[in-house]
Amino acid sequence: MQQFKDYTGSVYGGLGHLLYTYSQAKGLVISEKLEQVQNLERFDFSLLRDLLTDMQQHIHMPALGLDIAEHVQPKHLGIIAYIALSCNTLGEALQRYYDFHRLVYDGSALQVNMLGDYLAIGWGNMPFHITTQVTHELAIALMLQFMKYFMNCEDIQVHEVHFVHPAPKNTVLYEQYFRCRVRFSQPVAQIILPVHELAKSFCQGDQTLQNLLMQQAQSLLDKLPHSTQLDQRLQQAILIGIQKNQYQIEPISQQLNMSVRQLQRHLQQQGTTYQQRMQEVRHLLAEQYLKDPHLSLQEIALLLSYSEQSAFQRAFKQWTGFTPQQWRQQQYL
Repeated sequence: MQQFKDYTGSVYGGLGHLLYTYSQAKGLVISEKLEQVQNLERFDFSLLRDLLTDMQQHIHMPALGLDIAEHVQPKHLGIIAYIALSCNTLGEALQRYYDFHRLVYDGSALQVNMLGDYLAIGWGNMPFHITTQVTHELAIALMLQFMKYFMNCEDIQVHEVHFVHPAPKNTVLYEQYFRCRVRFSQPVAQIILPVHELAKSFCQGDQTLQNLLMQQAQSLLDKLPHSTQLDQRLQQAILIGIQKNQYQIEPISQQLNMSVRQLQRHLQQQGTTYQQRMQEVRHLLAEQYLKDPHLSLQEIALLLSYSEQSAFQRAFKQWTGFTPQQWRQQQYL
């Protein structure tokens, strides 16, 4: 692929869906450009910038990026959201965000720096003329809004927020939103957090993940003639375990306060094995993820804890008789 001088990288397709959702909520006319990105796995950052600029010209709203971020849902951020939902603390979630941030936006490396008792997270390599105030608003607000969405009632305390573009007319809106000092015309767009915030635990992270995924996995329990509370707990443990790549029978049985032998005996009485139950969950999760047109096969393989995409493809063909790509294409016929 040819690289142009001002190539700005690509963004996750779910951000296009977020803009669509926001436009509908605000009663805006859906442009042809916005329609065209709805089923793309990724699209150029420059197109996201242009969509935001067009939106700004039509709606004339100050701090537009902050308002759009209020509508974010896990599906708009894709794999990072699914992974973050299995984390226990803010620090763990931020570490995973750092590991996989290029899946949301691959044009600029995420910079994480320690500043004494503070942690600065920002984007410093984007040329000034390629970005806008709204693109930086959206980037920072999306990260903060998503983290706050899954925290306990006690919100994340932000120390400062920096933007590279000049201050707009009404800076009070920004200070009210972030509830901290907001600086403009800074060298780097970044959010600065006290280090002690990293130890904060997420609000029922496992429960949130369960609610997202159990909609599909519940059908497995419905097939069991005598579903028990243990089966439901096992289902949840496998779901969470797959997200964390800790789905082997040993850690799962420990979560259930059982020995491996006790769990195997329980499943034997139902005419199944742990391996079969785990693969059934993987199968249903795979179909759930494949219905999201923005997730690539590589990302889905990672979400299902496969070390290689080819291993996921072989397993899926054994389950359904189709390759993942063939199955996905059938959904849009």
